[in-house]
Amino acid sequence: MIQVSKKDPKESSESLLRRFTRKVQQSGIILEAKSIQYFEKPLSKPERRRKAIIRRARKDIKVKMTKLGQK
Repeated sequence: MIQVSKKDPKESSESLLRRFTRKVQQSGIILEAKSIQYFEKPLSKPERRRKAIIRRARKDIKVKMTKLGQK
């Protein structure tokens, strides 16, 4: 459990909240929760790599098209 307390009595609640969210993000709790949110079928390493390559290629094409001003 991540705990954050005020550094001094004059510290605003916004800065306290900002520090808390930064610590939560650095700890990786949100990423872990998102990864276990849905069941994912176990894939072999080569299959996972193949899918990652395809994803990366699709993303590159999409970025290229947006730079050219096309949809």
